[in-house]
Amino acid sequence: MDAADLARAVGVGADFLEGVVDRDWAVGVPGMDWTVAQTVAHVGNCLMWYAIDMAAGVGGLHTADVEVRPATPPAELVATLRTFGAVLGSVLATAPPDARGWHPWGEADVAGFAAMGSIESIVHAHDASRALGVPFEPPADLVAKVLRRLFPEAPVDTDPWQTLLWATGRQPLGDLARRGEWTWHSAPLP
Repeated sequence: MDAADLARAVGVGADFLEGVVDRDWAVGVPGMDWTVAQTVAHVGNCLMWYAIDMAAGVGGLHTADVEVRPATPPAELVATLRTFGAVLGSVLATAPPDARGWHPWGEADVAGFAAMGSIESIVHAHDASRALGVPFEPPADLVAKVLRRLFPEAPVDTDPWQTLLWATGRQPLGDLARRGEWTWHSAPLP
């Protein structure tokens, strides 16, 4: 995965969210302790944190707090996602091939950060869609890339979107029970 994939994923998530800015973003997301606004703010946080983490390198940067305010109007939260997605994309596009950045689940490369920013954008758009009662499904080819990069252990003979939702603990997948605890694979793949 790369900066172009990230831009596509952020765009897919932001386009969906832009279409529902007139809804009640104070409603809770089923199965989560966050409202839609808090969920979208979290995505913005992640996009900026990932940009900082990649730029800072493996030692990380732990001297500043970057937080998106969930009380911001929905349209401005969507603009924040697009902006922070562009910042992360710029960092990834200019990083050398051997660059690594800090993440608690493993030092990630460009592909890892692109996939992490992508998964935040599309899976949390799905969370918002469930809360707001509006269907959302990202493109299967994009989902398959995210799935293969972050969850190499996931089944390959199932629908990518349903598999990604299973991998992130949101639903069962066929005979596979819903995952309680999970992590993705941030470090470069062998």
